[in-house]
Amino acid sequence: MSLTHINGLPAHVLFVHFVVVLVPLTALAAVVCAVQPRYARRMGLSLPLLGLVTLALVPVTTHAGEWLKARVGNDPLVRKHAELGDGLLPWAIGLFLVTLGVWWLGRRTARSGESAAESVPSAGTRRSLPTALRATAAVLAVVVSAGAVVDVYRIGDSGAKASWNDNYDKHPSGHNG
Repeated sequence: MSLTHINGLPAHVLFVHFVVVLVPLTALAAVVCAVQPRYARRMGLSLPLLGLVTLALVPVTTHAGEWLKARVGNDPLVRKHAELGDGLLPWAIGLFLVTLGVWWLGRRTARSGESAAESVPSAGTRRSLPTALRATAAVLAVVVSAGAVVDVYRIGDSGAKASWNDNYDKHPSGHNG
C-alpha cells in the first residue's frame, strides 16, 4: 500500500470518496456549530479535528490524482478535472480555519448559558463584540462551506465525466432491448 496505489488500484479513486464525504460533512458541522454554539461545545475538539483530517486528505488525494493523471494519457477532460482539483486546497484550508475559529468561540461561551460577552471587561463592547464575532463566524462558515461544497461538486462532476465519457455501452449486454 502506498499513497499512489492500494491493493492494485489507483489510490485516487479510493481517497476521493473520503474527500467527497468529509468536505460536505465538515462544512455542515461548521455551519451548524457556528449558528448554534452549544453544538460546538458538544462536538468539542472533534470539530477542528474533523477540519484537520479533511484538510490533510485533500493534498493526499491530489497527489494520488497527479500520479494517476500521468498514467492515463493526455485527455482534456482529465486535465480539466486536475485543474479544478488543484483549487480545493484553499477551500479546505479555509474550512479548517473556520472549524478552528468556531470551536474556539464555542469554548468562549460558558456552559451555564452566560454569553462570552459577560467576560469582556469593557461595558461598551459587552454585547456587540461577541455578537459580532459570532455573526462573523456564522457568515464565514456559510461562505467557506458553500464554496468548498460547490467546488467538490464541480471537481467530482468533471472527474465523473473524465472517467465515464464514452467508456460504457448505453445498451445493457445480454438483453434484446
